Amino acid sequence: MLELTMATVSSAESGATAGMLMAEAPTEPGAVLRVGRDRSVCRLSTPDDWLFVSRVHLEFQCAQDGTWYLSWLRGSLPEPSSEVRLTIGDQVHPVAYGGSVALPRGGNGEVVILDRSAPRSVNVGFYHEV
Repeated sequence: MLELTMATVSSAESGATAGMLMAEAPTEPGAVLRVGRDRSVCRLSTPDDWLFVSRVHLEFQCAQDGTWYLSWLRGSLPEPSSEVRLTIGDQVHPVAYGGSVALPRGGNGEVVILDRSAPRSVNVGFYHEV
């Protein structure tokens, strides 16, 4: 099972946890959880006017071997208006635009989408229950 919790944070709300959203999916090949502005395909949706987040920005997908992968999907622009960082323990790793990374089995961490033009972020915590 992969469990996600998401909070949207602006400078005015720094430290607030109100509005936290949650989603989960079983660790089965082909299972998918998406994060973005499009509520019709994303289990976790950001505010519509947060344009630094694509319609479908992040995708968590379970591979055949039960490994979960995080992908930063390319949007309609050649250059993104955000940054994506993956934090596991004390390690912070940038995620490449259009890139994918494996999440640790039985691990937890946080994925942060940072707006490059304003002090706003989307914080997605993850926990992989084995």
